[in-house]
Amino acid sequence: MNDTAFGHVFRRPQLLREALTHRSAVHLRQRRGTHPSLGSNERLEFVGDRVLGLVVAEWLVERFPNEQEGALARRHAHLVARPLLAEISGRLGLADRVAVAPNEARAGVKLLPTVLADTMEAVIGAVYLDGGLEAARTLVRTAWGPAMEAQKQPPQDPKTALQEWLGARGLPLPVYTVISTEGPPHAPQFVITAEGGGKMGSGRAGTKQAAERAAAAELLGRLTP
Repeated sequence: MNDTAFGHVFRRPQLLREALTHRSAVHLRQRRGTHPSLGSNERLEFVGDRVLGLVVAEWLVERFPNEQEGALARRHAHLVARPLLAEISGRLGLADRVAVAPNEARAGVKLLPTVLADTMEAVIGAVYLDGGLEAARTLVRTAWGPAMEAQKQPPQDPKTALQEWLGARGLPLPVYTVISTEGPPHAPQFVITAEGGGKMGSGRAGTKQAAERAAAAELLGRLTP
């Protein structure tokens, strides 16, 4: 991976390798004896999710000093949502770098929005653990700059926008389903799907409300390409 894409040179390159290792590739590497101790990027993804949320929150407070919590929350939800994460990940070329099992690669797993988004979070986590918060802040502010500049007004809540889009076309209201709850009680992670208009979106976050918003945003993106 070209380190200049992150504005950071890794002192511990194994962190970057781990960030670019999909769980499907772990057992294959262990069998081959290639980086046998290297795990998947799931742990780094866990860290990166929190770091991204913090960096975006402080950036929004700095950039929009007169906005209230509701408007800031809508901006934040959009900037950390998985569709945007996947878009930025693709722009940085992470799909070409993430290691997956050969059968998964043939199935196009590298290009799945969920895989792209997870890899982006893992890279942020790796940069943070290797270089600290300032290095992670530099990465996020560089990669997310165009998206931040494009936010002239606070985006509409994605759940409201989805409901209005479906309602305007005479379609039923979206259905939200909790798929799983992971993590310890003090730091849960909810995975929720939103279905409507014949398509589905998924979201993951530390609260059900945030996960529903992320799922709605992904579904809306699929309904309005």
